[in-house]
Amino acid sequence: MRRFVENRFGLLVLVVVSLIALYGVALATRPAPPPPPAQTPKRVAVESVTAVCPGAKGQQVNVYLPGTLNAETLESGDPYVTKGPGGLEAGYLVRATAGESRGLAGVRCTEPAAETWLVGPGPVHADVRLHLVNADKAPALADVQVYAAEGPVSGDKGVGLEIAPGQHREIDLRTLAPSADIMAVSVTTIFGRVAAFARTTMETGGVDWLPSAGPPATRVVVPGIPGGGGQRRLLVAAPGETDAVVRLTAVSEDAEYAMRGRETVSVPAGSVVAVDVTTALAGSSAALVLSSPTPVVAGLVVTSTGQPGDVAFTAGTPSLELGSAVARNAAGSRLVLTALGKPGKVRVQVLPAGGEAAEPFEVDIPAGRTRNVKLAAKGDFAVSVTPVAGEVYGARVVEERAGNAVLLTVQPLAPARSWTLLPPLTDTPRVVAP
Repeated sequence: MRRFVENRFGLLVLVVVSLIALYGVALATRPAPPPPPAQTPKRVAVESVTAVCPGAKGQQVNVYLPGTLNAETLESGDPYVTKGPGGLEAGYLVRATAGESRGLAGVRCTEPAAETWLVGPGPVHADVRLHLVNADKAPALADVQVYAAEGPVSGDKGVGLEIAPGQHREIDLRTLAPSADIMAVSVTTIFGRVAAFARTTMETGGVDWLPSAGPPATRVVVPGIPGGGGQRRLLVAAPGETDAVVRLTAVSEDAEYAMRGRETVSVPAGSVVAVDVTTALAGSSAALVLSSPTPVVAGLVVTSTGQPGDVAFTAGTPSLELGSAVARNAAGSRLVLTALGKPGKVRVQVLPAGGEAAEPFEVDIPAGRTRNVKLAAKGDFAVSVTPVAGEVYGARVVEERAGNAVLLTVQPLAPARSWTLLPPLTDTPRVVAP
């Protein structure tokens, strides 16, 4: 031992062993490190917007920017394209009291998107025209896939559709899916920038544009179902390779409940299923909440009373977390707002054409309830909706009487273009790995 201690190398070994032992004890007894903070999407301002509308010769397009509302008459049937700063919204309403296009039809100018989903009646019972618009000066290529009750039906006929710079293509969906009774349509942009719309004219009467539906998700909220008479028909698509079992919950003016006999809906993989929810909603304004382990897409067909009646559409839409605005409204407009989970509150402001903005007012929505808010303004006007509290969904409804029939159109409150959510970024070499 004396020799070991006197040996300087032995002493060094002894010190190293002691340090290792102390480090081991410290490592074993140290407290657990706190978990890293959860990363959430970052809210950033939108600097520039490109909005595209399908052409309608002679119709008036309203263009809204916070604090201003302008109008422009379309001189041709070519698509309308406008560009501006964040917050820009545009759209138009068409009112016809006679002919095959009798009814109210509203359309929101949308931005070119990587993917667009549209849900509605198929060509068996309606004339459905899909419009693909290339808003840029470079060529664009898109794929169109149609899902029906029997599964994907368009095959390769909708693959590789070219759209020349600044041009558009109108496609009669009978050429892609002649036997489809109900359908979900996906438009995927391969390259370029493509905006997609679909105009639906029912054989039984009524016309409107299909609103863009949210992409496939395990939770989908379909807001803005107007109260009153007529049929309400929910369409649910499971575009993946797995069957979906969807749980349905209705949120009406008086209650939140599972609809008797409609608590769940089974949707085979790659297909679309229709569910009549008219009786379950009992004429109340409402929203529908769909929950499924398998991602689904959903929309709803509203048929009004009278002969001939009109038709309107709503679809799965995000909450009002980023606010919303509708550029074109008219007499008979109202908001249909739904709060989920906790009580909700929004701030509403009306901006008349050529006038000063009205004083904003706040609307409270009880938890698990739907509320109608009438919009009192003359002529054309824009309306903006800003979230204050809670998880709120909604739509703008325009309704008017024409003889013994009701004309109506519905526009879900899509996220405003003032803000966007950027997903969290992670520094990892996997982005360049083969």
